[in-house]
Amino acid sequence: MGNLQQRIQKIEQDIQATCDRVGRNRSEITVVAVTKEVSTARTSAVLEENIRHLGENRPEGLLGKQETIQSGAIWHFIGNVQSRKVKEIINRIDYLHSVDRMSLVKEIHKRSNQVVDCFIQVNVSGESSKSGVTPAELDSFIEDVAAYDKIRIIGLMTMAPFTKDMDEIRSVFRSLRELRDGISAKKLPHAPCTQLSMGMSNDFIIAIEEGATHVRIGTALVGAESEGDV
Repeated sequence: MGNLQQRIQKIEQDIQATCDRVGRNRSEITVVAVTKEVSTARTSAVLEENIRHLGENRPEGLLGKQETIQSGAIWHFIGNVQSRKVKEIINRIDYLHSVDRMSLVKEIHKRSNQVVDCFIQVNVSGESSKSGVTPAELDSFIEDVAAYDKIRIIGLMTMAPFTKDMDEIRSVFRSLRELRDGISAKKLPHAPCTQLSMGMSNDFIIAIEEGATHVRIGTALVGAESEGDV
């Protein structure tokens, strides 16, 4: 799979080629390196390659890495977070990608020391195995969030089905973009909703074609710890 520099170079080439093909600017897209499965040492190596946006999905992983990595990183919490764990992470992250219920909104509002930039997780595919607000619930959910002034909804997030059907994946991403467009058009002060967090190692090119602003790339970027390379 090559070393870290080679993987980053390949991803950058793929992103730039996709942007060129669909008429987007590379600067519109943030690569979030998903470091949840790798060591602090490997995460530090990613940071040294000037990829500053790091994604963790468990409080223990986030806090453990932050003991060593105390500056330079922009932290994204990308996993489902239990309400009782909010107090552990909320003042230690820059972005939360998985707001999916009002009880979580209330706990963030209670525990945070500042306004938190959040993505609402939307279950576009309707799979029972996935968390998220349904598309039908989205507008009323966003209206309800307005009562909690420590939540700023900067965008929407979704996960595509695990399938080889590229058309199905594209449909999910396109639907999320359309939902985003509808919300951003309302110009809500608490929900500018200009961003789209979608696309992972296997489908980030499709996500960029469909408007992703944040792609969450794990193995294709950081590699696997068992490989032993950096």
